Amino acid sequence: MTRPPTAAQRRVIDAADPETGRLRGTETQLAALVKRGLAFRHPRPPRDHFLTPAGHRIREVPEPEPAMVTETPTSTGSGVFAARIGGEPAADTGPARVREVHSAWQGLLELRRMTNPDGSTDRPCGWERTHLVQAAALALEAAGHRPADADAPSAGYRVRATPQPEAVAVREPDPGALRACAATLEKAGWQVGEHTEPRTGVRYVLASPRRV
Repeated sequence: MTRPPTAAQRRVIDAADPETGRLRGTETQLAALVKRGLAFRHPRPPRDHFLTPAGHRIREVPEPEPAMVTETPTSTGSGVFAARIGGEPAADTGPARVREVHSAWQGLLELRRMTNPDGSTDRPCGWERTHLVQAAALALEAAGHRPADADAPSAGYRVRATPQPEAVAVREPDPGALRACAATLEKAGWQVGEHTEPRTGVRYVLASPRRV
């Protein structure tokens, strides 16, 4: 499981700008947050550091008392937020999960705004291109689509990597739900197209992050 941030790292995260996630700290502190995926360095001068979606998520969770520090696994057992890619064991889908997903999606939109050269939020950013499956799954889960459960594989979406560069495959047994997934990804800035598996005849969506 992923270790929680240190007390010093937590103070830097909590002190981030509430709107932009801009960070202040020593180079060592900021580099440590970048290494853990909680921050990124803006590619343009003055090259400030900002929280990633995972960093925003950390900030929204109240810091526990030292004697009560425990790790709470998510559906993936990672201890940090992860969008559901489909096929995981059935998990809670109540209000807390809805808020968690909404927060992660808003953090990702902010990351797009800060890292896309034109500040655009309508197309994927560099982080999404290096985390294709998670990025596509987050767009689907944030839009309310249902992921497949391990115990109920006949319904719900599944997002999987493909041999094709910068492309994921989305499968959903229900044709209408598959088209709805495609529409959601297209709205989220992905290029999509429906394809048929030659051997099985099963329809699926191939999605790639749009660049322009």
